[in-house]
Amino acid sequence: MSIDLLSVIYLITQTLNGLFSAALLFLIASGLTLAFGVMRIVNIAHGSFYMLGVYVAWTVVTRTQSLLLGAIAAILVVGAIGFAMQRFFLRRFAADPLAQMMMTMGFALVFRDAALMVWGGDPFTLAYPRLLRGSVEVAEVVFPRYRLFVIVVAALVGAGLWMVNERTLIGARLRATVDDPEMASATGINVPLLSGLVFAVGAGLAAFGGVMGGPILGGYPGMDFDLLPLAFVVVIVGGMGSLKGALVGAIAVGMIDNFGKVLVPELSYFTLFAPMVLMLAIKPTGLYGRA
Repeated sequence: MSIDLLSVIYLITQTLNGLFSAALLFLIASGLTLAFGVMRIVNIAHGSFYMLGVYVAWTVVTRTQSLLLGAIAAILVVGAIGFAMQRFFLRRFAADPLAQMMMTMGFALVFRDAALMVWGGDPFTLAYPRLLRGSVEVAEVVFPRYRLFVIVVAALVGAGLWMVNERTLIGARLRATVDDPEMASATGINVPLLSGLVFAVGAGLAAFGGVMGGPILGGYPGMDFDLLPLAFVVVIVGGMGSLKGALVGAIAVGMIDNFGKVLVPELSYFTLFAPMVLMLAIKPTGLYGRA
């Protein structure tokens, strides 16, 4: 096998690895940017939703051996937690973003300690579904079947979110709430309920991202604050409140993070956060964000 062919195979493999990272980042960041777009909440607890999703799924998977049931349970449980969190706590400080942000920080610390008490501190990984074990080989390129599955699932989730936002009545109401909450409320839209549902969907998406990443990244204490900075890099680069920005930002950050760790591992944090710093300096609203 020639050196040029090996280089091409290596490049394709690392690109697919970058897309896998981008898929997980999109599932996390899309929920974060949805919540900010509707409620202007910088949710520090969003990484905790990812962590809780992994732990809830692990509890179900160890008893049922079904990752699908684990994903459903994680989405429902964490979505319900997010809905209650917004309805009973965050909405009380709707006019004070700083108080909301500090409250989400408090929730993040509570969720971390609660997870440690309930599930302990031992790291774990979720079991692979039997049908998704092994690798796929195409033209000398070998890649894990499960990682390809995650990329496809994230693409379908992105398409579904776009369809709901652009082609349904719920999406129209959501866009009206983002543009002018007071006018939306005057036209009969239940803005508080819609905000709670959007926050719940964002929490559920983060939990789903945790389930998808569980067989590879696993679960461990502190994973919430390890992943939260990456999610914020995505939404800052793509633009707060923009699903399109979350997609583009996730792909950019996933690729930069993967190739940075492979090519210059000693500068991996610099290559990851440097684009965010440049974006804040050149275009603070991000690629697709609005002032």
